[in-house]
Amino acid sequence: MHSDACAPLALRLAAFGGLIFLLAPIALIFVYAFTTEETSYQWPPPGLTTKWLAVTVGRPDVWQALGLSLKVAAISTTIALVLGTLTAAAVSRSRFFGRETISLLVILPIALPGIITGISLRSAFSLLEIPFSTWTIVLGHATFCIVIVYNNAVARFRRTSGALIDAAMDLGADGLQTFTLVILPNIGTALLAGGMLAFALSFDEVIVTTFTAGQQTTLPIWMLEELVRPRQRPVTNVVAMAVVLVTFLPILAAYYLTRDGEHTAGAEK
Repeated sequence: MHSDACAPLALRLAAFGGLIFLLAPIALIFVYAFTTEETSYQWPPPGLTTKWLAVTVGRPDVWQALGLSLKVAAISTTIALVLGTLTAAAVSRSRFFGRETISLLVILPIALPGIITGISLRSAFSLLEIPFSTWTIVLGHATFCIVIVYNNAVARFRRTSGALIDAAMDLGADGLQTFTLVILPNIGTALLAGGMLAFALSFDEVIVTTFTAGQQTTLPIWMLEELVRPRQRPVTNVVAMAVVLVTFLPILAAYYLTRDGEHTAGAEK
């Protein structure tokens, strides 16, 4: 009786300790975004101010880096949605020789360390004499964004009854009508969740970007350079705070969309 009562308390304390360990550094980012100290990190901060928000908004280099990150994330996510969905459809709805091997190769880029992917992409671009630009960053990000969309889409495809597709075709629907009226409503939330996750991962990616960006500066690269050669330390924390919010919201939405999709699939069964 006594041990049973202590076990849940111990688990709650362990969970609480784990959350503190994970979230305390993020909380410090928010605190230092409002510190009055400009050159160093002091604890506790000597004072709090909101002036760094205005300073950050007035920095053109921040806006340039932000614009590039948003552009790269949007294009990479679009490519991933198209290629990831088509690949998932082929793997889950068709039977052919080497299907499992192809499925393994598709998810390989996200299983490899980012530095390996970055080096291989940089070597390929150099060998093909492709100049580094926004598009080389997009290609680098698309390698892992496709995997995110593929994993979400293939799981939903496998839970979607093939009888629905066969019934639509038997009733005279062509391929486009079957996709838009039957398949897309069943996999839509999975694609939206995968797209949001892909966007968030692309937006804050550093390692692959370092090898594929050339002279381009995305927001995470800008933050890394500012930490090495800081001009105004709190500005970096304001940008980091914005990155946390931009990446957290899509991940949270993707979590609820995926969970709702699983509940809907379970109810249909």
